[in-house]
Amino acid sequence: MTATAARADERIADVGVLRRLLVKPEFGALIGAVVIFVFFSIQSDVFRSPAGVANWLDGASTVGLMAVPVAMLMIGGHFDLSAGVQIGTAGLATGIMTTYWGLNVYASLVASLLLMLAIGFVNGYLVTRTGLPSFIITLGMFLGLQGINLGVTKQVTNTVQVSNLDLVPGYHLLKNILGSTVSVAGKPFQIAILWWVLFTALGSWALLKTRFGNWIFATGGDPNASKNVGVPTNRTTIALFMLTSAMAWFVGNTQIVRFGTIQAQVGIGQELIFIVAAVIGGCLLTGGYGSAIGASVGALIFGMTQQGIVYANWNSDWFKLFVGAMLLLAVLANQFVRRFAEQSRR
Repeated sequence: MTATAARADERIADVGVLRRLLVKPEFGALIGAVVIFVFFSIQSDVFRSPAGVANWLDGASTVGLMAVPVAMLMIGGHFDLSAGVQIGTAGLATGIMTTYWGLNVYASLVASLLLMLAIGFVNGYLVTRTGLPSFIITLGMFLGLQGINLGVTKQVTNTVQVSNLDLVPGYHLLKNILGSTVSVAGKPFQIAILWWVLFTALGSWALLKTRFGNWIFATGGDPNASKNVGVPTNRTTIALFMLTSAMAWFVGNTQIVRFGTIQAQVGIGQELIFIVAAVIGGCLLTGGYGSAIGASVGALIFGMTQQGIVYANWNSDWFKLFVGAMLLLAVLANQFVRRFAEQSRR
């Protein structure tokens, strides 16, 4: 092989460190997270204190837990606009079955998990069978679940919330697992942060180290070509929707266990935040590109911005402006990085 041929072969070409970093989906989000941290640290001493860090990590963890499967679904080429409302559905289902129907709390958890998996299956099945955009299918599911959550809750409880889960047998064990705190530097950090780190690691491993991860990238990149080479695109899509619903079950039950109560409107509107976090983290809206770590970094940016504005004594109305600006910048940056990555392979 000649020197010219060796340089033309991307498998053995000498690629610089900066070029390798730039083509990683999460690289831009990591830079953004550092900038946001420094910016608000200058504005407020509380922001960078242990108590401040605990607060914005707590907010970021809820978004991050959902952003990971949402990012995987987006890499697979689809959206789930019902992801937010499903959080409320899961918590309400467990709470109603336990506190009003007298079912054992652990049996209620299993039953609500099966319910959420069924919802995810319906989403995925309809998307694959009808060929309609997942945006439309899951928007319908969002509206349906929103009505069910409110209607059933009011019918059963005569209010818009389910309460008193903290009074049922077995609650304290669940509290230790899902809603307790761990002490770091003498400050309490929610255990949900640890769950967030764990699920981010598992999501990244699944995407980068497993056959299922290869199927996700292939399905989102070119579904027709993927089918032609034997990728089970329909099964992969359904599995991704079910994975998103399973995480909604986890987050919803984490919230009702932590507070002992949950509102019928919980999660409504959060689905867009999950998508924003994934996009900020490097996911393309067209599918086939992104990372679980990047989605979690996007959630971290969201958490830091949300609390940083409060600590800096800014008007909270500016928060939406920050989110919108970050989304626009992320889309432009992701487009640039994708083009750069494609050119670097030539």
